[in-house]
Amino acid sequence: MNRITAGRRHPLARYAVLLLALGLLGGFYTLAAPTSERADAAIASGRADDVAEGKKLFEQSCSSCHGLNAEGTKNGPTLVGVGAAAVDFQVSSGRMPLANPGAQAPRKPTAPWVNEDTVRQLSAYIQSLGGGPTVPTDEQVDPAKGDKSKGGELFRANCIQCHNFVGAGGALTQGKYAPPLNEATPKQIYEAMITGPQAMPVFNDSIITPDQKRDMIAYIVGVREEPNPGGAGLGRIGPVTEGIVAWIVGISLLVLAAIWITAKKRQAHQ
Repeated sequence: MNRITAGRRHPLARYAVLLLALGLLGGFYTLAAPTSERADAAIASGRADDVAEGKKLFEQSCSSCHGLNAEGTKNGPTLVGVGAAAVDFQVSSGRMPLANPGAQAPRKPTAPWVNEDTVRQLSAYIQSLGGGPTVPTDEQVDPAKGDKSKGGELFRANCIQCHNFVGAGGALTQGKYAPPLNEATPKQIYEAMITGPQAMPVFNDSIITPDQKRDMIAYIVGVREEPNPGGAGLGRIGPVTEGIVAWIVGISLLVLAAIWITAKKRQAHQ
């Protein structure tokens, strides 16, 4: 006991304790912390060699705008830290590679080299550069596991200002617009919420939980499948458009009817 007490009073004892504490802390962090950002790419892609293949694809098809190391240029922003989900959304929807610069990248047919494997590889490479949101799982985006009624409430509270109450889209400022959601896949809808493409804000898990995102996907997909009991849907833009069509068509029919009646009366008098 005396030896231990004497050791504690040694001038170097405090440094030894500090080094021991740092060593224990570092060892605990190594065991408990998530995989590194580069290893996370392999987790996101499912294959260890996807990062290398993705780098080749990036250098061939993306580096001219985003830089050789995805650091960004005057023609394209940096991709460090955007995550695999952003790449999957932009490339799978045909928005990237961008054909012509403009206020917003439109949805278009995908490039000839784009397929499930190349998108996964490119996503894995970008994920390796700085982490970021990963591609959601099939369970996270499964509409069958969501609640349409809850999703409708969330959609009306957060999305209809831009996307319309049925996801038909709408105009924004400075040439931008909220795109229609009728062609977006459940995965792309989820990815848009967690990455905030174009003018869209980011809805991270602290704002809208993963279960709530799935509820919203269930609502959006469900709206597409609903019939139009009143006849033509007229783009499902809303009552204003329907009212304008009814007014123009109705007034036109009344005018034509009045002309026809007047013409008949003139013929009868003659």
